[in-house]
Amino acid sequence: MLKQFANTFTHFVSSRKGAWTVLISWIVIILILSLAAPSSKPYAVNSGEGSVHNDTPSTVAQQIMDEHFPTKDGLTALLVFHDPNKISDADRTVISDISKWLSSADKPQYVSAALPFHQPPKNVQDKMLSEDQTTMILNVSLQKDLQSSENYDTMQQIRDHVKDMNTGSLQMEITGPAGIASDTTTLFKNADFVLMLATIVLILVILIVIYRSPLLAVMPLIISGMVYMVVDHIIGLGGKYGWFVVEKQSLSIMMILLFAVLTDYCLFIIARFREELRKTEKHEAMKQALTHVAEPILFSGGTVLMAMIILFTAIFKPYNHFAPVFSIAMVIILIGGVTLIPALFTLLGRKAFWPFVPKVGPDQAKSKKESTWNKIGSFVTRKPAFTAGVLLVLLLASSVNLFGMKYSFNLMKSFPENISSRQGFEILEQQFPPGQLAPVTVLLKADHPINVDDKFVKQVASLSDKLKSEGRISSISPVITPEQAGGVQLPEKMLSESGQVVKLQLTLEDNPYDPVALDKVAQLRRDSSNLLKDSGFSPEQYSLHFAGQTAEQLDVRIMNQRDTIVLFIFITLFISVMLTFQARSIKMAATMILTMLLSYAGTMGLGWLIFHEFMGYDSVSYRLPVYTFVFLIALGVDYNIMLVSRIREEAKKYEWKEAVKRGVSLTGGVISSAGIILAATFCVLITQPLQELFLFGILMAMGILIDTFLVRGMMLPAILTIIGGGKRSADHKNNLPVYPK
Repeated sequence: MLKQFANTFTHFVSSRKGAWTVLISWIVIILILSLAAPSSKPYAVNSGEGSVHNDTPSTVAQQIMDEHFPTKDGLTALLVFHDPNKISDADRTVISDISKWLSSADKPQYVSAALPFHQPPKNVQDKMLSEDQTTMILNVSLQKDLQSSENYDTMQQIRDHVKDMNTGSLQMEITGPAGIASDTTTLFKNADFVLMLATIVLILVILIVIYRSPLLAVMPLIISGMVYMVVDHIIGLGGKYGWFVVEKQSLSIMMILLFAVLTDYCLFIIARFREELRKTEKHEAMKQALTHVAEPILFSGGTVLMAMIILFTAIFKPYNHFAPVFSIAMVIILIGGVTLIPALFTLLGRKAFWPFVPKVGPDQAKSKKESTWNKIGSFVTRKPAFTAGVLLVLLLASSVNLFGMKYSFNLMKSFPENISSRQGFEILEQQFPPGQLAPVTVLLKADHPINVDDKFVKQVASLSDKLKSEGRISSISPVITPEQAGGVQLPEKMLSESGQVVKLQLTLEDNPYDPVALDKVAQLRRDSSNLLKDSGFSPEQYSLHFAGQTAEQLDVRIMNQRDTIVLFIFITLFISVMLTFQARSIKMAATMILTMLLSYAGTMGLGWLIFHEFMGYDSVSYRLPVYTFVFLIALGVDYNIMLVSRIREEAKKYEWKEAVKRGVSLTGGVISSAGIILAATFCVLITQPLQELFLFGILMAMGILIDTFLVRGMMLPAILTIIGGGKRSADHKNNLPVYPK
């Protein structure tokens, strides 16, 4: 039944009536969605680094803070004032004027409060400066629950106000949560337009170089544009009605993926269509082309879709929120791949190839690429053990570097060096003790209203001492003095209004984003029960909670480790199952997935070598391994499936060794062209200002080229030659495929 449906479908799409029906249907759908559904852009957000379940220890601690220590303030902006010649009296006047403005009725609409630097006398102001008197921080609190655009506008108003003043040598940068959020909006403000323009121009240039045909260069872009319009509006509907979160970063990468994958599918269909046009008329040629290419496209697209669906199993928001956007995109891409592409090229027929129109008859002109891949196929099948051995050694040697890879959990390190929030953060790093950048809030919560007596105050003082004795802790505030411990009182605002929570602030000796700081908070969490017992509290009645940036990044590290393991295992297993079904061979499927995993490990190892030794990076974003694995493995399947499908097809007419050789020769040109285009489109990410996207683009480009030319082009065929043998069989004589069982 499935085979009958496939035959009916290919016959319909490749017929004149069917091709026009498909094209008109796509145009009507685009028009309806354009009128009835919004674009995805207005609903794109930065979802943050939390858990989709909002149940991490740091989230629970923050919820306790919000409940028991309520505040009207939202995000905080840190205005960092720095003068390398020390803060002068003139500088103080400037800062005081800014402070007065931020406390006046003329302040920006969404500012709720600001540090009143202009009020205290000079000797008190001195204590607000850094030790060398060159730097001062002015805290500005914004209103709660602001939109990203409102936060951005507020930061711009502050910057414009300062710019209009005569500040002399005084430098002002804005960092902190509000400054970082504003700069993130700035970074992505024109990112999609730049990405799309660069992607279109790059693909157009490469296709013109490859085909030297204007229509063949333009058609994949027109098809991609049509599919993108459908995807964009469907995602917009999801964002508008809250069906899922539309992650900003996912939209950028999705657009690149869409154009690259559809261009690849165009190349696969064009190559086979041209081959069949030398045998028959256009409708029959497309029917035959689609008969051979539709299954590999559906399987390769299906594996990418499966990988994206598996992202739903992630609990880390940036990974989980990629899933709906990419799943929707892949479904529409697949539909476009087997309907819109064949329909348009059927209608164009031989005209699509002008000025090099294919004519019926034997193909006399072999391209340079085809002859090159014919030589490669001959060499690989003649010396398979040597080829596979050399590449195996090279990839394993490169993979060793993977074990030395270091990861950063500091978002600031991914920002451009010249952006305000990073510059402000780095000034603070240099001028103030590292731990002061983001202190840890310690919450002692009771399951009952606390009776603040002499015993309780002494227990709190003991807990404070125990915490500090844990090591790598610079200070704890407020300090409980002996007078307080004996006078049955706690410092102001230390006890919540509910009388159930006591708040302490803990300043670490280390940078709050460094691994050693994360390890310290992890240790404090593990030791919570003992700390309570040793301080005289009952762990059954009291609990310790840790809030703040360091605690949040510790949870990020834990979630990332969990999701990395889950995603790697599930994606590998599910793709292996699909490959087994497609190849009809466990041995062949295992070979393909193992070579892809080796290609990934080699890419990451080589990438770290380049990033660390030649580009000077001490660490890279912790998200790179997962992003690279998901896309490199999922997209790498495409070329393996196209190659193996052609080998299986050739094995119906030739012995296995010859079938492998012909498979490499016949698919080498189109797959290498597709690989170059895919790698080039990911290279477009190098134009992005975020270090994370910049490095991801480099890794993907390297990985795709390694997979296209070395692993898929040489290593996999060599291994298939070895495991498949080269003898004819009864099956072969009966016109059945010969491949590993």
